[in-house]
Order: sequence, then structure tokens, then C-alpha cells
Amino acid sequence: MPQTTTPAPSGAKAAWKPFVRDCAVIAALAVLFALNYRLFIVRNRFAPAGINGIATMIEYKTGGTFSVGYFSLIVNVPLCVLAFFFIDRMFAVKTFAFCLVYAAAVLVFQNIDLSAFEYDAQGVDTIFPALIAGAIGGFVYGLCLRRNASTGGADVVAKYVSKRDPLLNFFWVNFAINAAIAAVSYFVYAVPDAAGKLTYDYKPVCLCMLYCLMSSMVGNAILRGAKSALKFMIITSHAAEIEEEIVARLKHGATRLAAVGAYSNAPRDVIVCVVNKRQIVEFKEILQKYDNTFTFVEPVNETIGNFKHVK
Repeated sequence: MPQTTTPAPSGAKAAWKPFVRDCAVIAALAVLFALNYRLFIVRNRFAPAGINGIATMIEYKTGGTFSVGYFSLIVNVPLCVLAFFFIDRMFAVKTFAFCLVYAAAVLVFQNIDLSAFEYDAQGVDTIFPALIAGAIGGFVYGLCLRRNASTGGADVVAKYVSKRDPLLNFFWVNFAINAAIAAVSYFVYAVPDAAGKLTYDYKPVCLCMLYCLMSSMVGNAILRGAKSALKFMIITSHAAEIEEEIVARLKHGATRLAAVGAYSNAPRDVIVCVVNKRQIVEFKEILQKYDNTFTFVEPVNETIGNFKHVK
């Protein structure tokens, strides 16, 4: 019987599928970001990272009459337009989608009674909501950046600056912006005493920096990926035997390179192999069997590729 094959999707349709999927994930992250703001930040009087920190302080000083959602749109719409022309169009579109959904979610949550779920530390142990909010914020940052998007505001500014000057690290630029916001929060969250004199406290500054630290740690961990591994570079004269054991015991492949010893000028083989961290003990057991074998190990943040069809 003649075999029939399913026609492959057209290039345009296939290219749009990942974009739509990314936008759906980004929209869900924006709702989570807005919920995080409402549950852990609003009641505890500290500014989070980035433009949202500025918006939080403005909302606090205006007694809640000027919403974070409106401020987010006012700032991020022109930033996304600039990003569209000067940074990356796909990045700008995805960032705009995040900011639009985030602003809408913030405005919706303000009209919903979520007091039963809010973490109101009432000035005691405020470190805990800052830690929770920072962890959730870092989770959102990391997943957005992995999809070539951002949460808007300072992230867009930092990416533009780092694009103009690639030697500037993206996260260091962001850190400088957040440090300035933390310093300003010292004055914003001053509380008047009985005589009406303002009392300044470093607590909002510490909470802001703690939020930034936690979000950076979680965001960086997500950017590094969950597919971390170890890369072995093995210089040996027993390449065939070692490769056979790698395949049989570890179920991994390897790549063999030809090399020459600089001291002895003797021919050697170099085996490159990436394995899971939990297999390091078995790998060492294999290598200890062979003389004239030297290896060094390097961490691999993530393995990228399509290995589904390898037989």
C-alpha cells in the first residue's frame, strides 16, 4: 500500500504557535504578579523592585487614589513603543502584553475583597511577606526573560542600556535602579509622630533590598534552567573502552576528538561527554579503571537541543 504523509504545517502557522503559547504563559504570569502585589506588598508598606516600586510609593502617598495599574500603563506603554523600535520587536510585544494584563489584573483585584488571603504583618515580622513576594517576583521575572519578555519598567531600561553597552551586565543595571528606589523609600514611608514630626525608618529600605535580593536569586536560578548537568573532558588512550562503558552504563553518548600531548607529542583522544549530576559517582568509577587517563569537570547551566528522535 502506498504510504501517506501528513503535510507539515505552513511556516507562518508553525512560527506563530510558540508566540501564542508564550503570550498565554506571559498573561498567566502577569495575573500572578498582580496577585503577588495585592497579597504581600500593599499592606506591608515597602516598595518592590523596579517601576512597580515607584508606583507603590505614589499609591501610598496619594492614599490609594492613584492606582499602580494606571501608573504601569502610563510608564510602560511608551517604554514598549521605544523597545519596539530600538531593542527588539518581539520583546516589546510580549512585554506590552504582560504590562497590559498586569494593569488590568491590578485594577480588578482592587475591587475584590481578598482580605482573607492578604498577608498583613502589621509591622511585625515583615521580612516574611518580603521574602514571599520576592520569590514570586523572581519566578515571574525568570520565566518572562526566558521567553524574551519582561515585566516592563526598569527591565526595559536595563535591557536598552545593556544593548547600547554590552559590557554592562543586565542585572547590575537593574540592581542600580532598584538601589535608588530603595533609597527613596526611606523618605516616602516616614511616619509622623504625635507632634506631627516625621520619623524615618530604615525598615522599608531593608525590605525593598531583601525583595530585590530574593527576586534576583530566584530569577537567576530559573534563567540557569532546570537542565543543569556536568561536562567531562577526558584525555585518554583508552577512548574506545570508556565510550563503550558510557553508553552501556550511563546511557549517554559522547564525542571523540583527536589531540596531541604538548609534553610527549604522543597522540591522545579527548572525549567530551555531558551527564546528569547524579551520575558523577558512576562516571568516576568508570574512569578509575584506566591508566593514562586525565579528566576535568565543568558545570553546564542547561542542555539545549532536540534529542527525541535520536535512536
